[in-house]
Amino acid sequence: TRQVLPRVLRDEDPTRPYLPSSPYVDPVAFQAGDHFLPENHLWGPRDYYKSDFYKNSLCHFASEIGYHGCPAPSSMRRFLSPDKVWPYQDNQEWLLHASSPVPGVNIWDYRVELMAKQVRELFGAIPDTLEDFALASQSSQAEAFKFFIELFRSSKWRRTGIIWWNLIDGWPQFSDAVVDYYFARKLAYSFIQRAQAPLCLVLREPGNWRQELVACNDTRDDLEVDYVVRDIDSGEVLLQGHGVAVADRVTVLGSLPFTMGEKRFYALEWNSALGSGNSHYLAGNPPFDLATYRGWLEKAGLLSAEWLQESGLGYKKEAD
Repeated sequence: TRQVLPRVLRDEDPTRPYLPSSPYVDPVAFQAGDHFLPENHLWGPRDYYKSDFYKNSLCHFASEIGYHGCPAPSSMRRFLSPDKVWPYQDNQEWLLHASSPVPGVNIWDYRVELMAKQVRELFGAIPDTLEDFALASQSSQAEAFKFFIELFRSSKWRRTGIIWWNLIDGWPQFSDAVVDYYFARKLAYSFIQRAQAPLCLVLREPGNWRQELVACNDTRDDLEVDYVVRDIDSGEVLLQGHGVAVADRVTVLGSLPFTMGEKRFYALEWNSALGSGNSHYLAGNPPFDLATYRGWLEKAGLLSAEWLQESGLGYKKEAD
């Protein structure tokens, strides 16, 4: 990749650009150490998705980044024996489907406990039913992917690209995929879809008691935009107005007061020449109550009845 292929390419097709690998590390950059690499695979500890490892990364381009999410219960019942569907603890079939499918090669079998730790980090406890566990795990994955994408988009041009891992599973397993082996879409699928819209409004992480609302416009045209930010519980309008999202850059539209001591769910809505758009922001520090969080998603229209039914999550629980 460093000598033979570039030499052959120069001989056979000298106009073709060549990148040795992903991530590509220039020898000079490599000498500076991992923290200073311009392109990086941001896996790390996979702890809280807003930890310093992610927020303070210096790379311009994340060529791999991901977060685990439990498959749909409806899918799990297709690849696990009836008596092995739940609980997850000391469950050999969960471990098998979280590791390498090659017999005797038990790599990646840490994924089960990793999912549980990520659930515990965001919601404070491990749910006692499969359905609640799956929803909590998919929620932590969805919020993580959304945060990673918005972090990089809202930092343009300091950060210029992100490749999240990955789209779909190659066999029934517990993984970073956002679509499982049976084509059941995890919650992260719709979160990513909204976060990657050509025009997306994002609440940046707070600083100095304020939080900026920015328009991430990846089109080649300036776009006029009307926007509103509401508290999902009270309906209070926290910020609204009209602005211009400048072409191919990030534009600050306004800001609102912020305190980390309050757990709140903000609903973002906007209209432009591209049509209407929506997003949300989960404010405050974890842990969050799972039933309350589910209620927020339902109020914001982020949990469709069709998706809940297909995923095997169509049960109803009252939020606090």
